[in-house]
Amino acid sequence: MRSTVPIVVVAPDKLKGSATAAQAAAAISQGIRDRIPQAVVRQLPIADGGDGTVDAALSAGWQRIDLVAEDALGVEGPTYFAMRDGVAIVELAQICGLVKLGDRRDPMGAGTEGLGTAIAHAVELGVREIVIGLGGSASTDGGAGMLRRLGARTLDVEGRGGAVLAGIARLDLSGLASSLAGVAFTLAADVDNPLLGPRGAAAVFAAQKGATLEQVDELEESLARWAAVVAEATGRDVSDSPGAGAAGGAGFAAMAALNAVRTSGVEVVLDLVGFDAASRDATLVVTGEGALDVQTLEGKAPAGVARRARAAGVPVVAVAGRNSLRAEQIRDAGFDRVYTLASLEPDSEKSIARALELLRLIGRHIADDLEF
Repeated sequence: MRSTVPIVVVAPDKLKGSATAAQAAAAISQGIRDRIPQAVVRQLPIADGGDGTVDAALSAGWQRIDLVAEDALGVEGPTYFAMRDGVAIVELAQICGLVKLGDRRDPMGAGTEGLGTAIAHAVELGVREIVIGLGGSASTDGGAGMLRRLGARTLDVEGRGGAVLAGIARLDLSGLASSLAGVAFTLAADVDNPLLGPRGAAAVFAAQKGATLEQVDELEESLARWAAVVAEATGRDVSDSPGAGAAGGAGFAAMAALNAVRTSGVEVVLDLVGFDAASRDATLVVTGEGALDVQTLEGKAPAGVARRARAAGVPVVAVAGRNSLRAEQIRDAGFDRVYTLASLEPDSEKSIARALELLRLIGRHIADDLEF
């Protein structure tokens, strides 16, 4: 191995419902130190563009910017984003996503106005690049609310949400803040769905936000009208672009009106938190999430960490609440080993309640298995 003192990078995503990424990193790290007190353990909580993205940046030393913005249903409340060196990370989930609503759902009326408020505030602070995390959306408004807060006008419609877009006549972009012109926008999203059709924002994601089958059809019609109006206003149609359907179509609006470029959410986050530098001399990388399954293989955070670690020649293990991947899938994804909370506590309710305790125990097991 590289050193007589192990250097371990602990870079998990959240275990949803059990532990935040920062809590998971701290518990695993403590378990490793329980067994190997001299170990150098670097905690690097991560995310994939959804909820937890801004918190990952803050854990890596970014500045927290507090503000008041509307949630998806228009209720104002405190929120925040991250900023450093002229770059802002604005997370839709943190501002107007499902995690902010609890049991409150309105699939037809939920909007992205709060996201636009946060973007405008970041621009006022002088940032030249804005990274928008697009996971965890509560709305299917095609990003219309976001554009309105940035100065656009949707003519012949009033109200928020996707349902009202069926009656839109025209989009006027002349009021977009001139200061936006010099700002580069990056969309951190692993979703590659288009805006419309069977793989589109309404068909695939609206039901998760509370929409009935009839409402899904209504939202599809509204988004189709919105796509036509936006294409007329911008002179180009990006509705079929990969990622246009992200966050209920917010990706579409950002691409069309803000010239945003989509890239892998986890890859963006790993760059922003300095993963490569932190793991360059590491003995081992530990990553994880709530469940390892086929979705993990499609670009979720642990798979991204595994790619980076393996490229640097560093072994990587995964920690999860449960694992449904086969041995060959685990190997192909780049994981040397998987540790699960379920192996220590099969009862799921007890496992969730004891998550931090079990994560610390897993940290001890990782240390016991470590060769250095």
